[in-house]
Amino acid sequence: MMLFLRLCVLSGAVLAGVARPAAAESPAPTPPAPTSVASAGNAMPAEMIAKAAAQLKELVARQDVLLAGLGKEDADQDNLKRDLQSLIFDYDGFLRTHPNFAPGYVTYGLLLAKVGMRRESSAILLKANRLDPDIPIVKNQLGNYLAEEGQPVEAANYFIAAIRLAPTEPLYHYQLGTLLTEARDDFLTSGQWTRAQLDQAMQEAFKHAAELAPDNFAYAYRHAESFYDLAEPDWNEALKLWGALEDRAAPGLEKETVRLHAANILIKQQRFDHARLLLLTVTAEPLQGQKQKLLDQLAANPEK
Repeated sequence: MMLFLRLCVLSGAVLAGVARPAAAESPAPTPPAPTSVASAGNAMPAEMIAKAAAQLKELVARQDVLLAGLGKEDADQDNLKRDLQSLIFDYDGFLRTHPNFAPGYVTYGLLLAKVGMRRESSAILLKANRLDPDIPIVKNQLGNYLAEEGQPVEAANYFIAAIRLAPTEPLYHYQLGTLLTEARDDFLTSGQWTRAQLDQAMQEAFKHAAELAPDNFAYAYRHAESFYDLAEPDWNEALKLWGALEDRAAPGLEKETVRLHAANILIKQQRFDHARLLLLTVTAEPLQGQKQKLLDQLAANPEK
């Protein structure tokens, strides 16, 4: 699964069919050329670093143009693919010339991942990680690869390392929270995590992502959803978050989707009269199936 974070599912079964807003994926930045010998990996003379950085800049410029053309109707896709293959050959040659230049491995590894060469990408990024263990995007990409390969416990270590190196990057927190949710059974089976530890780490990860990207509605939405994934949810706190989200939501489908979640929580709290009133305001056609499931729950409970 490319970028496993896209596959996150709502654990609240009643609302499993309600679409979640897409989480904006932070684009992977191109690592800057090093300005010192230490940041390049193994010892390299300053002149060689400058030369390697200039060559890498040219490769990246070609890469950006080619990737921008992929999938565009007015671009010759066959030519683009041939040019990408030529670029890959040139990266191979570049790394043979500069085998200890960590930024070259990072940029090349990210390119291979973008064109679907995942295994080759991970091998290149592991080399970058050995040369320079303090590049957060490398840790994050290796975590993605391990998660996609069904090794979530190992992937978590890389995500946590990325967060330690770049604690203000919301995407890293978001991905850790998603991994801890989706692979919960694997973490519990490992014996390294208790359910309480897992729940706390998962919810804190989503909370940090939402706080670090306050304009990202999807991160805030997922934080509010995370209460469904807890063994012992605080429904009062969850209701506050959905209320705050309603104030931010766009009129229509988005706002009414948030109201469905709020009504679902009111039912869990046995505040049936409030839930009924709230459901009256949900009129969007795509939400009627989920609304009916909640109404069915209300029908099975006495008026209050």
